[in-house]
Amino acid sequence: MKTYKRGDPIAVMGMSGVGKTRIASMLRSQDRWFHYSIDYRIGTRYMDEAIVDNFKREATKVPLLRELLLTDSIFISSNITFDNLDPLSTYLGKPGDPSKGGIPFDEYIRRQREHRDAEIRALMDTPLFVEKARSIYGYDRFICDTGGSICEVVDPEDENDPVLQTLSETCLLVYIAGDDSHADALKARFDKNPKPMFYNETFLRNVWADYLTETGCAEENVDPDHFIRWGFARLIEWRRPRYQAMADGWGVTIPASKIEKVNTPEDFLKLVESARTAS
Repeated sequence: MKTYKRGDPIAVMGMSGVGKTRIASMLRSQDRWFHYSIDYRIGTRYMDEAIVDNFKREATKVPLLRELLLTDSIFISSNITFDNLDPLSTYLGKPGDPSKGGIPFDEYIRRQREHRDAEIRALMDTPLFVEKARSIYGYDRFICDTGGSICEVVDPEDENDPVLQTLSETCLLVYIAGDDSHADALKARFDKNPKPMFYNETFLRNVWADYLTETGCAEENVDPDHFIRWGFARLIEWRRPRYQAMADGWGVTIPASKIEKVNTPEDFLKLVESARTAS
């Protein structure tokens, strides 16, 4: 684990909704930290072309838009921001019935693999952005918002895992750990708005097979939203021990209940220092 002193680069990790982006945004706006968002990097650097091509593919199904595209009369682009990653999640899609917005499972897997490759590359870019933040933009402090799926692309039990080695040599890894009440809140929020997500492929294939067996549904008849709602609770239970293993071997843990009470950069840094001392 990197020896930590105040002001060193930090990488926050944990499930969606635990406060990673809120903390990173607060440090950026209140204390001039450089905010490196892995999801933003994925969507704007490594998957932008695939996302835009998918927009164009859908647009060409409309005769008027097809003609305008073929004559270069309109321009289609993705407008991803730190706070709006919908173009990326829309591209990932959901498997199942096309009439309900689903895509074939094989295509879904292909896009998941694209995301995996992009996420690894974006995470491995962290040292580059620490240097760019300093040498180009004049930022001495740096926070990496790792997104919700970093635990799907690393092996915390492998002391030679390249992603974790790179991150831990550059940043202090801080796991924001949600409790059971947080997990329940996540499930309720996801049930209202089931968004596409990235999964570990082994986990995804097992959940897909279990769903088809339990429901007796053919792949092409699966309700996409019902499937991802069905699998989300299992996803939470799959990810929590993986995150904890990452923190135990490579970083520190701060409960999400404490992060919720953070209102200033100083509040957060005190929590980090306390967690580091206790580890």
